[in-house]
Amino acid sequence: MSIWWSLQLRRDAASVPLARRFLLGTMESAGVDPDISFDLSLALSEACANAVEHGGEHDDTSGGSGKDRDDAWEEPSATARGQYRVTAYLDGEKCRIEVADSGPGFPTHAGPHAPGRQPGSGLSDSQYASYPPATAEEGRGLCLIEQLADHVHFGNRPGRSGAVVSFDKVLKWREGALLMVS
Repeated sequence: MSIWWSLQLRRDAASVPLARRFLLGTMESAGVDPDISFDLSLALSEACANAVEHGGEHDDTSGGSGKDRDDAWEEPSATARGQYRVTAYLDGEKCRIEVADSGPGFPTHAGPHAPGRQPGSGLSDSQYASYPPATAEEGRGLCLIEQLADHVHFGNRPGRSGAVVSFDKVLKWREGALLMVS
């Protein structure tokens, strides 16, 4: 048995706790260990917050409001400018989460947050220089996702603008859990 869901959410701060509660409810119902659920919900919150803040093209002609136009979806898998997509898949072994937006995407230069970078990958100290200082008020979300998940990929949507953050974590189950591997 597996559980799969996808949400299309407005790029609004109120969508972040909605996505987090949806994930936590799914994991609670399935019987996932609470510590694993907490880690994944925190990583999801960081990915959603990034999509809300950076995930769309801002129209400066809108009187400085910074709100995006709500365009129609180009195709079912596309992400509209005023929205982002969260997809989660739980099976007997792991949970995989993907957050996709329609913003400018990640920079294409190599560095700590280049696509495919993994914690402990042996990057030199100079390559870690783009991480924010410990006293910074912002900018630690991607680092946090890397620490909370087992595998992380930061990339751009092929052929169109937008960032994709995907991560997964091996699941632990409570006794008698609905999806637990036999």
